[in-house]
Amino acid sequence: MNQQYTLSGRWAPAPLLYASVALHLGAVGALLTRPGAWPWALGTVIANHMALAGAGLWPRSQLLGPNWNRLPIQAGMAGGVAITIDDGPDPTVTPQVLEQLDQHRACATFFCVGERVLRFNDLAQEIVRRGHSIENHSQRHRHNFSLLGPRAMYNEISRAQDSIFQVTGSRPVFFRAPAGLRNPFLDPVLAHLKLRLASWTRRGFDTVNGNAQSVYERLANSLGGGDILLLHDGNAARGGNGKPVILEVLPRLLDAVTLRDLKPITLRSALS
Repeated sequence: MNQQYTLSGRWAPAPLLYASVALHLGAVGALLTRPGAWPWALGTVIANHMALAGAGLWPRSQLLGPNWNRLPIQAGMAGGVAITIDDGPDPTVTPQVLEQLDQHRACATFFCVGERVLRFNDLAQEIVRRGHSIENHSQRHRHNFSLLGPRAMYNEISRAQDSIFQVTGSRPVFFRAPAGLRNPFLDPVLAHLKLRLASWTRRGFDTVNGNAQSVYERLANSLGGGDILLLHDGNAARGGNGKPVILEVLPRLLDAVTLRDLKPITLRSALS
């Protein structure tokens, strides 16, 4: 079951973080009472930091805090499926994606980069006008996002909030980290900004895989209600014919959704 923020702006640390604090305090106490225990204390602290790093490198993990890797139970039981599209808007690819969604009367969630929303503001407005939602994918999509401290992380996310609101008139309620990677500083930042973290159930790896069949199979195999699926309109890989992979995969994926009596919905609609 997905954990959810109460959106009070108050942060409740995950159990792993409480355990990490207790472990550090225990290591300090051991050194004060038994100086010879330093190898044990050091090894324990190093192991703990490796565990925290591992949790941050696992995009679907909830060890560092709440994380939507599936839709809430009620939305899934109703046959809801969330198609999420990252890294745009892209002036070449996104308009074609919007046309494909229109043809299937499907809604999608676009995790957009703030500076691209400002640059292609007409396109961002068109996404919203067609009934889709735009959520926060950071201001600059920095590749070192997961290495940032709390202040830099807050600036990246809050600037994207402002950029998207400036263009669309609506503030995002979800955040997806660049590449899905994060560290323990992210959860309190999101709680303060009243944002929910969203990852995915399955991804197609369509930024690195130009084989449309392979990308499609990754997304469509075991497709069912409650799934959150990830594709990219920005940074999309090209197939052998030079066509962005998403444009070959999305129509087939939407057909598969229809054949299984599922319904594409936005993450926001799943909140209700």
